Amino acid sequence: MRVASILGFWLGRGLLSLLPVIAGVPAAAESVPAYHGHANRSGNFTTPELTWEHARALRFDAGFMPHFEGHLYAQPLYWRPPGAAAGVLIVGSESNVVTAIDAASGNTVWTRALGRPAPLSAFGCGNIDPLGITGTPVIDEAGATLYLDAMVADTGGPRHRIFALSLKDGAPLPGWPIDVADVLRTKSESFDSRVQNQRGALTILNGILYIPYGGFYGDCGDYHGWVVGVPLGDPQRVAAWRTRGRGGGIWAPGGIASDGISLYVATGNTVGARDWADGEAVFRLAPDLHHSERNPDFFAASDWRALDTRDADLGGTNPLPLDLPGGPPVVLALGKDEKAYLLDRSNLGGFGGSLVTERVSTYPIRTAPAAYRAADAMLVAFQGHGAPCPSGQGGDLTVLRIAASPRPAIAAAWCGAVSGAGSPIVTTTDGTANPIVWMLGAEGDNRLHGFRGDTGERLFASPPLVGLRHFQTLIAADDRLFVGADGRLYAFTLP
Repeated sequence: MRVASILGFWLGRGLLSLLPVIAGVPAAAESVPAYHGHANRSGNFTTPELTWEHARALRFDAGFMPHFEGHLYAQPLYWRPPGAAAGVLIVGSESNVVTAIDAASGNTVWTRALGRPAPLSAFGCGNIDPLGITGTPVIDEAGATLYLDAMVADTGGPRHRIFALSLKDGAPLPGWPIDVADVLRTKSESFDSRVQNQRGALTILNGILYIPYGGFYGDCGDYHGWVVGVPLGDPQRVAAWRTRGRGGGIWAPGGIASDGISLYVATGNTVGARDWADGEAVFRLAPDLHHSERNPDFFAASDWRALDTRDADLGGTNPLPLDLPGGPPVVLALGKDEKAYLLDRSNLGGFGGSLVTERVSTYPIRTAPAAYRAADAMLVAFQGHGAPCPSGQGGDLTVLRIAASPRPAIAAAWCGAVSGAGSPIVTTTDGTANPIVWMLGAEGDNRLHGFRGDTGERLFASPPLVGLRHFQTLIAADDRLFVGADGRLYAFTLP
């Protein structure tokens, strides 16, 4: 078994609280505690006033001008304290600064600096300078606590540290932060922060914090794909799983997805592997991070060796759990190999055992998808130029129709004219009605675009926005849309 540490702490914790899986009506929540809103990474936000007609009249709120320090790659979060009339937006930047911003006024509520970020010169490769907070943090609403990983420049070199901050004032909780390398060393595991990067979103399941790790842009050093699990109540009692071969990083922006029972991760290319060593794969991990060798618990592309050679990672996006109308629970994987893999969630299939494999893009898919329900299918939006786009349509936004009947199938629903590398989200007024797909043309046209989710009709396009970073996604809260950029937030509101 490839389990770095299986502890008695993890056993006998009782039944898991089930998270909402995309079944058509996502659980309405005032807060946005995680990447794409939920641990299932649906990107599906219920926004009662944002109808198709209202979207046409959406306007940029020029009076909302909050500022913070640093470049922003992580998605902003939104927290509304119980009983409070207004919420706060939480941003963590590459300057290792966390800022809480009043969502109504834009005023800064508190700021917390977590240590000097590491310069790019401290690493053998990479493309972010400086390097601080990259992966999207996660909020534990019950404990009113923010959890995040930050790369901190230490006297002995760069270190990954996991922080727990009070959402009331940003103060660190007792027992935190923990140094990832130090705590794993007590479990006889070797973790080198100089070659391990943290780009994927964090998640919480059943009182455990999970953090994914991969390598740097350029694949330098002896890195691995890691998932580290930290009990919120006892951060020294960690468990971990990692890929056997060098490489196989877990680097997709959405990080780890969960259906409320298991964790799902996708790995990238391994480096120099003669035999399969956990790269180019989707894994199901138990909450204790145990993984079996059985075919039902992993899927690997049958051409994994060719994908390694081409650096065509299957792990370009997070796995997406879906409940298909009239069909079995599935997982969708989208990769840099331009393909979509539909997997049976009860049996991931082992080598090449997908239900459906289709080429759906004409170039690599690297961002996070979003999903919403139609009458007899699930629709999935992703950033990529659709290979099967209907005639006359095209751009960097593709929406797939995934149906279970009469047999599992993937087809193009529509494609949108966007130029850029943002990750889309979806808003509906009640979970199904008035679906709107929103996407940022990050590092392209830099506009916010909105399209009718059923037909692809354009509803909205903003003026260009300054400071957007690739992979950036937006959130919906309080019938407004919020966009994070370098040093500032943008808001779009109804008239």
